Amino acid sequence: MMRRMGAWFAQLTDYPSAILGIVIVLGLLGLSGYSLVAYSYNDMVTGWQSGEQWQDNPRTAAPVWYNWFTAQDLPTTVIRDSHGSSDRVTKTVQRADDLTEVTITLPFDYTADAFPKAIAVELDATFASKQPFVTLAWRTPDGREFTLAERGVGQSTTRISLSQNADLRRRLGGTRPEVALLAEPGAETQSATPLKGEYELVVEGLLFEDDATLDAKMVIYGKVHGLAGTDHLRRDLALGLLWGTPVALIFGVGGALGATVFTFIIAAIGAWYGRWTDAIIQRLTEVNLIFNILVILILVGTFISSSIWVMLAVLIVFNIFSPGVKTYRALFLQVREDAYIEAAQSYGAGNWRVIWRYMMPRAAPTIIPIFVSAIPGFIFLEATLAVLGLGDPVLPTWGKMINAAQGEGALFQGHYYWMIEPGVLLLLTGFAFVMIGLALDRIFNPRLRVE
Repeated sequence: MMRRMGAWFAQLTDYPSAILGIVIVLGLLGLSGYSLVAYSYNDMVTGWQSGEQWQDNPRTAAPVWYNWFTAQDLPTTVIRDSHGSSDRVTKTVQRADDLTEVTITLPFDYTADAFPKAIAVELDATFASKQPFVTLAWRTPDGREFTLAERGVGQSTTRISLSQNADLRRRLGGTRPEVALLAEPGAETQSATPLKGEYELVVEGLLFEDDATLDAKMVIYGKVHGLAGTDHLRRDLALGLLWGTPVALIFGVGGALGATVFTFIIAAIGAWYGRWTDAIIQRLTEVNLIFNILVILILVGTFISSSIWVMLAVLIVFNIFSPGVKTYRALFLQVREDAYIEAAQSYGAGNWRVIWRYMMPRAAPTIIPIFVSAIPGFIFLEATLAVLGLGDPVLPTWGKMINAAQGEGALFQGHYYWMIEPGVLLLLTGFAFVMIGLALDRIFNPRLRVE
């Protein structure tokens, strides 16, 4: 068997299209393996559904490679955090009798050609009863200084969105803070450009207890982020693309394998036993041809469950009595008349032994190209259900990403990457398996071979 498989693979490598398909499939398997190793199922589901994990990501930001196609150098996200005092962040503490002065300096270099999406500051304080008081100041590379806010800090993390601070915007002349704080001095708002150089956010805090502490984090949200960008919920789309890969392959391979194998077995049983057994199988197949599987799946997803595993099970059940039953039946009717089948019966082989040991192995190679070619259909069907709003409620899939992008009007707002990335992966997957399937069909079907 191994020698035969080696011969098939050697013939497969004679087709350049099949080689390309194999390379793409191996790449998808590599992505799937990385996804499963790097992110556990529970962590992925929790992470994709959780909003807190993505707080430091910009909303609907394009991928970093988007800068390759634009004349401007769009900004990436900048994060400075005093916890651990890294990235040149300094924190000084001066203590008096009942008063502690804390000064936190959060510097950063701004070199982009466009303004960021937003600026936010998080203040984290610990104290018993007396609330700390902080002053936020902004220093520009040319020496200007702006007072951003003066306020007390509560026990829980206090998040200050400078971009949505109406009072700060009024004091900045009505200009959005993320523009006014980074713009060249004296420029009109419409024609303003960022002043490049080193900026500082200075947090000066007064603590009224000996054990009180104060830390600060600044997030300057960029317009490009990560390899795949972000969605309207700030989620990194790379995670959705990564975990959508094993989900798509499992659904496609599982559906194609289950449907093909069960159809193959049912056809062999009907062809061998004939009479009423074959008649029942043929009638069930003909009745099943009337049903529209997409409509059935929509009904199941609407009234029972939209779980991807429930959908897969229903899909396999309705594909057992597919048109392939009639194709395999015709093949098995020919195999049943072979001399070696009659010889097997003459030495006492029972019906099931004939079916499993002689008929099915003889015809088995013919289902390989059919199985491989059927995989893209199942993957596209799952994506279709997700686009229609019947995707799995917890798992990120390529179809759900397209559905979310469509729902948020991504194309109308210029967020093309949001739909293009999962769409390209769907097309690549389908292309790969179809190329391999066509080559296998030529190998196992002598009438299609090209000498």
